[in-house]
Amino acid sequence: MINRRQVSGFGLAVSLVLTLGACALPRSGPTENEIRDSAVENGGDVHIIDVTSEVALAAFRAETLGFSREFLSAGPISVDTITPGDILSITIWENVDDGIFSSLGSKVTALSPQRVDQLGNIYVPFAGTIKAAGRTPADLREIIASMLSTQTPDPQVEVQRESGEGSTVSILGGVTGQGIFPLEVSTRRLTGMIAAAGGISLDPKIVKITIRRREQIGSIWMQDLFDDPSNDIALRPGDRIFIEQDERYFISMGATGQQKVNFETANPNAIEALSLVGGLRESSANPRGIFVFRVEPPEIANKVLGRTDITTPQRVAYVIDLTKESSIFIAQQFQIQDEDTIYVTEAPYVAWQKILGSIVGSLNTFSAIDNAVDTAGNIFN
Repeated sequence: MINRRQVSGFGLAVSLVLTLGACALPRSGPTENEIRDSAVENGGDVHIIDVTSEVALAAFRAETLGFSREFLSAGPISVDTITPGDILSITIWENVDDGIFSSLGSKVTALSPQRVDQLGNIYVPFAGTIKAAGRTPADLREIIASMLSTQTPDPQVEVQRESGEGSTVSILGGVTGQGIFPLEVSTRRLTGMIAAAGGISLDPKIVKITIRRREQIGSIWMQDLFDDPSNDIALRPGDRIFIEQDERYFISMGATGQQKVNFETANPNAIEALSLVGGLRESSANPRGIFVFRVEPPEIANKVLGRTDITTPQRVAYVIDLTKESSIFIAQQFQIQDEDTIYVTEAPYVAWQKILGSIVGSLNTFSAIDNAVDTAGNIFN
């Protein structure tokens, strides 16, 4: 039989839980209504914007990469052209026994290999300093033979070129074999050079390729290189190629749990982002209250708000309601940006479940206390 003391305990428990439950109970963050209360219209500092197809289009800022016209228009170089840093091997045949190079019993003389200097010159005995850079081995052979012909009759000259520092490209980052590679027939273009380095060691979907050519810098997504052959640009001596993983990310919070998630595609949309965190939790997530927090530049803020007077970055909270008609298609149109925070609010009934759980727990506690009091009374009575 419930006595007056038990009834009093029940009333106290319910009163305390209902009074303090909403603010004291554990939860993953603010409710949908609390966020909306922070809107600019309510005196807050956040623009709350419900996502529509028009809003998704206005907020879209694709992370586009691409090579400049200078990169795209440069044709393949001749791998036979001599450049500073190349190593040249020169062999001379003379038609006389007492030639300027030949010794008794040998008419063939192999000069010591020499490197083309930074001015593009080499030195050949009895011919002097000769400009080699910019010429092919065949051109240089004829020049050397002509200059020696005044001192030895009808000399025959062979010039062999080995690529040196001046005809190489360095490739670093996410490839199987980083290093310095010579420009050859098979490596004159970007894909050939990547293949020579052992191929990409990262997931191609999240790889960015950057090329530094003197003062010029060009970047492209690996996927765009696959999709458009025109991006397979011709390389130049001294190019530096960097293969790197996409470092962009978004933060997931609320009913999806808290985690930092790296992008897996160049321009992920809201549905793709939610799938990366396992989707919405049926037991706790509020499909009407999916917020994307972002600081928008003035030009984007004006577009999404339909204004023209904004001149400073604005705090924006985009709201996605997955219960509306065509909401999935709209969410697929909405692009996630680098450093966005995606916050999924809890379903309203979750808070009530927590409150009711606290009430039940409190009742159990008061019942235990009441039983203890009764036991103590029985002992001392």
